[in-house]
Amino acid sequence: MDVYIKNKTIVTNAKIIKSPLKQAIGLMFSKQKNIIFEFKKEKKEFIHMFFVFYPIDLVFLNKNKKVVELKQNFKPFKTYKSKNKAKYILELKKNTIKNNKIKANDNISFKKQ
Repeated sequence: MDVYIKNKTIVTNAKIIKSPLKQAIGLMFSKQKNIIFEFKKEKKEFIHMFFVFYPIDLVFLNKNKKVVELKQNFKPFKTYKSKNKAKYILELKKNTIKNNKIKANDNISFKKQ
């Protein structure tokens, strides 16, 4: 899945994860990659970085794929509870938010390759 902001590609080959078990595993013990969590409904989410050995950026999106929250440089072995409800969470390589100037209220879109 490719991810776009303002018709600009910010991520290619991101994997969408819908299964609660696979979401719990997330990036644990993996090499750096971009993933998209899709939840059944919008809610505040708890994210952990247990056994993820590199920092990442988090982008929280509502059901309309509008950015509702950002977390940059989320470090290994930390936890985070979102302040806002989200239907999607993008776990992206570190500095993706900064390099693409992603900000609250931006609209994000996904497209299959």
